[in-house]
Amino acid sequence: MRVIKTEIEGVLIVEPDVYVDDRGYFLETFRMDRFRELTGLNINFVQDNESLSHRFVLRGLHYQTYPKPQAKLVRVVRGAILDVAVDLRKGSPTFKRWVMVELSGENKRQFFIPRGFAHGFLSLEDNTIVAYKVDEYFSPEYDRGIRFNDPDIGIDWRYDSNEFIISPKDRNLPYLRDAEVFDG
Repeated sequence: MRVIKTEIEGVLIVEPDVYVDDRGYFLETFRMDRFRELTGLNINFVQDNESLSHRFVLRGLHYQTYPKPQAKLVRVVRGAILDVAVDLRKGSPTFKRWVMVELSGENKRQFFIPRGFAHGFLSLEDNTIVAYKVDEYFSPEYDRGIRFNDPDIGIDWRYDSNEFIISPKDRNLPYLRDAEVFDG
């Protein structure tokens, strides 16, 4: 396993060791002791989630506020996504900045998103399966989001947003200026 730091402190790309032979491949999708050793993080994941999306489905930008914020470890089982983390920590030097990484069933990369960040992704292929671990249970009363095309954040989704398939809930999320963010 290899951990790659991004331009935002705490947001990490994880590349697992993949063993390929004439039968196919094998990898450990998560191993707590190695994750802790390589990241220095003492995280306890408590829930696994999975979604299936068609091409150009955009999900997000989602997060949970205190006292139930979530860190996430995201991977793609099949297909491909552009995965985004946005820093919502008001006092952070990288507040409102974002990191994007392409995750796919082929590259096997994972994306670690710490607490205090919004998360969203754009599916690049039909039948894309995204699986992710979280370190706090889903709590509807603390569930929040920010609009994917917020001009104060300026995410470059690389495709024409008129083609995106977005849920009514996500389409009506507030802009950052009207959203609840983190004070840390």
